Amino acid sequence: MTTLHPKTPGWLDWYRNPSAPEFRLPPGTVDTHCHVFGPQAVFPFAAERRYTPCDGGKEDLFALRDHLGVARNVIVQATCHGADNSAMVDAVRAAGGRARGVATVRPDVGEAELRALDEAGVRGVRFNFVRRLVDASPAADLAAIARKIAPLGWHIVLYFESVDLPELAGFFASLPTPLVVDHMGRPDVTRPVDGPEFTRFLRFVEDNDVWVKVSCPERLSVTGPAALDGERHAYTDVVPFARRVVREFPDRVLWGTDWPHPNLTGHMPDDGLLVDHLPHVAVTAEQRTKLLVTNPMSLYWPGEDL
Repeated sequence: MTTLHPKTPGWLDWYRNPSAPEFRLPPGTVDTHCHVFGPQAVFPFAAERRYTPCDGGKEDLFALRDHLGVARNVIVQATCHGADNSAMVDAVRAAGGRARGVATVRPDVGEAELRALDEAGVRGVRFNFVRRLVDASPAADLAAIARKIAPLGWHIVLYFESVDLPELAGFFASLPTPLVVDHMGRPDVTRPVDGPEFTRFLRFVEDNDVWVKVSCPERLSVTGPAALDGERHAYTDVVPFARRVVREFPDRVLWGTDWPHPNLTGHMPDDGLLVDHLPHVAVTAEQRTKLLVTNPMSLYWPGEDL
């Protein structure tokens, strides 16, 4: 019998009754960054996890997908499940071709396991460099994984904080696959958008085969306001950073909800209002179509019609 563990104190549950977005997503929109948590009774969390979340299973994710008007999802392995990709793969398979997956694997992963993941719909692996979430990210082990996945045509999703980019950029540039950066590299939005720190990140994107997720304003914002209570001008301090990425790299930007929003303790955003945040970031119809449809389809469903 599975032992059920209580949620980490202070963690907020995902928003249960999101509003209906005023902004209508273009047909074929892809949410390229979301997760599934368990449910714990079916898919136990990893013993080495740093946190225990609430349940957020595939049925809840698909209900949100349909409520928001999203067509497809990219389900990213959550750190609470470690390298056991069972919950993620189960959700991808259940989506009936409307989802892809991003896995977590260990350096000793074998070719048979990788090919099984590929057949299930996995198209990348995630490397996590955020110190509060993982103990270490040894470069040699990650380089070994990168060599194994490159023949499959997969990419690597990178999660790091902007302050750490100078020491990581050389390693990232050496990896033999396309790179996808989570949450704009987590910039410090209290610094100038045209200052050296964010400009360094943009030049890293320019100089390498990099895609950027314009996601998680609720995680980056310092002054808000929060996407709650009908607020459709949320996270104004993040908007200039996201706009600059979209403007400079219109063909290499992606968007995601980050549902069920791991590790939030201050506030939990209304996902409908996060959709209404999008027109502030991608200000033209062409930018929005590329961000939400064209770019993610070319990365995750290449050659497939909507």
